[in-house]
Amino acid sequence: MRVVIARCSVDYGGRLTAHLPTATRLLMVKADGSVLVHSDGGSYKPLNWMTPPCTLTELEPTADEADEGVEAVWFVQHSKSEDNLRVRLFEVLHDSTHDLGIDPGLQKDGVEAQLQELLAQHITTLGAGYTLIRREYMTAIGPVDIMCRDADGATVAVEIKRRGDIDGVEQLTRYLELLNRDPVLAPVQGVFAAQLIKPQARTLAQDRGIRCVTLDYDALRGIDDVESRLF
Repeated sequence: MRVVIARCSVDYGGRLTAHLPTATRLLMVKADGSVLVHSDGGSYKPLNWMTPPCTLTELEPTADEADEGVEAVWFVQHSKSEDNLRVRLFEVLHDSTHDLGIDPGLQKDGVEAQLQELLAQHITTLGAGYTLIRREYMTAIGPVDIMCRDADGATVAVEIKRRGDIDGVEQLTRYLELLNRDPVLAPVQGVFAAQLIKPQARTLAQDRGIRCVTLDYDALRGIDDVESRLF
């Protein structure tokens, strides 16, 4: 992973445009090629990012950029769309590269892990015609618990919690914002699944177009009850 702290401005172009004026920020370039731009505030959500597959090219600044004090330019182009990032570096305060090795992944709470496994095995719990894409679908900001397709073939991202609160809805919202930038997956719908969903979380989810599903752990286990099999 490459970690850079620099005074920079950032412009996002493509299907939408966004501009971050000059400020000191943390730039992260991960081994999978993803590029993330962070500030000192705003919790752990990046201000802007580009997900793989993408290519980062370091360029010399144009004459106009050099006159403005730009020392270097990062141009990040997504490989499957017109989306791109142009990062203008005015002053580099820190630049280092680190080999983090293979990460073992998030160790989920026992019940949440079992819920994820059971729901993946019986994905039609979410609706007739649903099919599993995979569990722990990795993104630049973390793994989505389950990715699947509905009966119409649309992509669905599922976040699973034992107790569903507002933080879980916010987490799924971030995943959906990121996934919907991928033209191969978009449009991506969201399902917030939990054993218990708090009223505030349900209201927020519905306001954001996210479907809520209450999971019955015992019923899920009973779907494949060995003692009730005939063979």
